[in-house]
Amino acid sequence: MEHTTLTGKRILVTGGTTGIGRATVHLLAREGARVLTFGRHQRELDDALAATAYNSGQVLGLTADSSTREGIADVFGAVDDRLGGIDMLVCCAALGAEPIHEMAEDDWRYVIETNLVGYLACARHALDRMLRDRGGHIVLISSISTQIMAPGESVYAATKAGIEAFAETLRKEIRDRNVRISVIQPGSVDTDMQECSEEEKRQAIARDEMLHAEEIAEGVLFVLTRSARADVVTLRIEPRLQKTS
Repeated sequence: MEHTTLTGKRILVTGGTTGIGRATVHLLAREGARVLTFGRHQRELDDALAATAYNSGQVLGLTADSSTREGIADVFGAVDDRLGGIDMLVCCAALGAEPIHEMAEDDWRYVIETNLVGYLACARHALDRMLRDRGGHIVLISSISTQIMAPGESVYAATKAGIEAFAETLRKEIRDRNVRISVIQPGSVDTDMQECSEEEKRQAIARDEMLHAEEIAEGVLFVLTRSARADVVTLRIEPRLQKTS
């Protein structure tokens, strides 16, 4: 069975300093990809880069905020200058949120700018390059929050639902341009978004109620390495005993 190799592929992973993004950077670099990533904080970036130092691929990084035009411009300047272009984009950068009535307006607007507008902006800049080069793959990390719609996730679920609507519509708009669009819907994952202690996370994982971030990264790898004729539209990955409220 033929698969797409990642050796030498130029991949941008947004939000690659923590959680799913960090696990994805590590796994793709281990597969021989040339990966560029970014985060908002230098200390987290340095730690993530150090953790990938011995992979077979190459990992480059910068600090940037995907909620701003300036941050996006810096990232894609680095894509051009340091990677020489882009073959694949994996959007992971996202923030958790409280119910909208418990958030200041500046705070919930910032979540939307990061989780939704940042995804669209990165996709637009990546598409400019992929359409010019006549090929590419964009993977957008969403959430099963769009299906569960649990109380407390009004802002977060809205941003993820927007991502999924964007992905499905964009797929139809460019279906004959050799650029694939995939969505991954993780369930509960051991990341810094979880409002529980490390011990509570360990217990949830032991009860099959939570996944490791690496298990979602494996899903990203699966999607990116399918044959050129296979289009993974949506991949839902959840723990066996996923909570639904």
